[in-house]
Amino acid sequence: MRRADPHQAGFDLRRTGLTAGIDEAGRGPLAGPVVAAAVILDCRRPIRGIADSKALTPAVREELALRIQQRSIACGLGWADACEVDALNILQATMLAMRRAMLGLGCAPAHVIVDGDRCPSLAGLPFDCSIEAVVAGDSSVTCVGAASILAKVARDRFMCELEVRYPGYGFAGHKGYGTPGHLEALRRLGPSPVHRRSFAPVQSCLPR
Repeated sequence: MRRADPHQAGFDLRRTGLTAGIDEAGRGPLAGPVVAAAVILDCRRPIRGIADSKALTPAVREELALRIQQRSIACGLGWADACEVDALNILQATMLAMRRAMLGLGCAPAHVIVDGDRCPSLAGLPFDCSIEAVVAGDSSVTCVGAASILAKVARDRFMCELEVRYPGYGFAGHKGYGTPGHLEALRRLGPSPVHRRSFAPVQSCLPR
């Protein structure tokens, strides 16, 4: 998984005067990373159909994700893997992924809107900006909806890759969520390296 480096060549510390939306995918699953996306949309290149990713079909999400990547001023992805989820807890891992997504923009937004009721810390970031949390922002704020789509598409693609790497769990289908089929495979095969061992259903399948 690629993580943004705040010191990478080309990172523009100048404030853009624009707003970035941030959302995540993967807080609830038993396996895989939590993925956050940050998006600065270009008002001169509007994208129709942006909405909360959960309200869209996979095919529509894929199509919109491509348009968002092509037409946005900047996009960034941030990841926190299963080991980081276990070490930090899922909330703090989500905040970490969001910080990494902001760094992945490559330029400094003036303002950031985060879906939910909590914001990641801005301490230590190489730029200054204001930040706010908006409950249900993925369905009410366009740039946050765009971020929800990118995060969901990126994570779903990665879980399909894990299906190949760790066959038998059905990652491509349930994307790591605790479906009956996933729980049965977990009991039968035991946890894989990408399962979140701090989550109770996974803990119950660990060797005693």
